[in-house]
Amino acid sequence: MVKITYIDHEGTRRDVDAKVGESVMEAAVRNNIPGIDADCGGACACATCHVYVDPEYLPKTGEQEAMEQSMLDFADAVQDNSRLSCQISVSDDLEGLVVTTPESQH
Repeated sequence: MVKITYIDHEGTRRDVDAKVGESVMEAAVRNNIPGIDADCGGACACATCHVYVDPEYLPKTGEQEAMEQSMLDFADAVQDNSRLSCQISVSDDLEGLVVTTPESQH
């Protein structure tokens, strides 16, 4: 298991244990993390799992594919560290990952 910390826009932290191979979004949904709705179920067809990745971990999350970049065009308040959590696969390298959900998703 890999520890991931989800922080909402008010600063409330929620630590979860994620399974290697699942997405950061799947771990959030399984643990009822507010602010990650995952309306499309992880098909990269919406932006309701938008998160800000802690800059320390951003290089470890992999490259954005074109579809993810297109979906982020529809998200609010996109930043340089924005990612769709459905597109980040949990690996041992992500131990301690911290992501923050945007205010618009609450």
